[in-house]
Amino acid sequence: MTSANQSRLFSAWPWIVVGVTFLALIGAAAFRSTVSLLFEPMESEFGWDRTIVSIAIGVNLLFYGLTAPFAATLMDRFSIRRVATFALGLVAVGSGLAVAFPTPLGLILTWGVLVGFATGCLALVFGSIVAGRWFHKHRGLVTGVFSAAYATGSLIFLPLLSFVLTANGWRTTAFTVAVLALGIMAVFGFLFRNSPSEVGLRPFGLPASSKVNDSTGPLTVRANLGLLVEVVKTRPFLVLAGTFFICGWTTNGLIGSHFIPATHDHGMPVTTAAGLLALIGVFDFVGTILSGWLSDRFNPVVLLAIYYGLRGVALFTVPFLLGPTVEPPMFFFVVFYGLDWIATVPPTIELCRRYFGLERSGVVFGWVFASHMVGAGVASVFAGFIRDMQGTYLIAWITAAILCLVATVAVWTLRRDPEAVKSPA
Repeated sequence: MTSANQSRLFSAWPWIVVGVTFLALIGAAAFRSTVSLLFEPMESEFGWDRTIVSIAIGVNLLFYGLTAPFAATLMDRFSIRRVATFALGLVAVGSGLAVAFPTPLGLILTWGVLVGFATGCLALVFGSIVAGRWFHKHRGLVTGVFSAAYATGSLIFLPLLSFVLTANGWRTTAFTVAVLALGIMAVFGFLFRNSPSEVGLRPFGLPASSKVNDSTGPLTVRANLGLLVEVVKTRPFLVLAGTFFICGWTTNGLIGSHFIPATHDHGMPVTTAAGLLALIGVFDFVGTILSGWLSDRFNPVVLLAIYYGLRGVALFTVPFLLGPTVEPPMFFFVVFYGLDWIATVPPTIELCRRYFGLERSGVVFGWVFASHMVGAGVASVFAGFIRDMQGTYLIAWITAAILCLVATVAVWTLRRDPEAVKSPA
């Protein structure tokens, strides 16, 4: 290889890493949310009620979220590459075992615990650590790309898996997830590198005069928990964790888990509903990347207040839009909500970096993200319970909309805090 070719290869490494990280995030998000497709076939085959599958999803979301801050510690201690590769393999194991043990407990242990833990290692904390290590310039934009992968993965893969489900049943769908996870594991393990120093580079855009920040976050569980005890006493952490709890409630917990079965209640075919989620994913991809770009340039507090407010307005409209067919007003929700789906992530990560420093932001955001997924888990169970009790999701939709307005007010309280405009560490 000539020196010119070597130089081009070295300069391409940041984007190779972005590419395989994007692929892993898409896969992890899709694999975790596949269980939402299994509501109807498993209920029909085994005579389960909606609450049983909702509990499995709630456990999945809970493990997914609570794993995130400890995944940051594991990645700092054992390397991102090893932890992420192991997690992708564990997704394949969990998906395969779900077919072998088709009972309520089996579903909770396989899709809830195993897949929840594995995809928690591949959550947005993983993306934020990669962006922080590999990029100085355009870090917010790259974070937005990773955030879009996280949301878009589930929304784009769901229609594809729904066709597999319709044609071949839920067992083939679970095995398909296992095979895809193994394929992504092979690509990621071969191409990913933990840091620019492994290939003789500096973080992208870091001036030659600046020192590379080689410090890491807490390397033990005790240190991780100690950091939590420290930051939980601060107002910014409480606001960010509280609003992200609501973010999880109104995305993964409600729309991600219950949108398809809610539309089915109104006579809409599952493939049509999954297609609407995919369309939401397309608009989310644009909206979240744009949010990352905006987070590099504007006050993240103002952005968050706008995002939560708009999401609340969109959710208020849902009960009036559902029906057996897709009418034009539904596209208002798809576009409006899609642009806002995970747009909250880049400014939230940026605020974690500004308040708590780059080296600790991975673990801090891990705990904020844990709050997000606890909110999602609670919402999943709450919505399933409301549906079983009343035969409709109306209260679930209205509750979510009101919570978004609460989040708007809460995050706005940070607007005058001088730490919010401090330069990133």
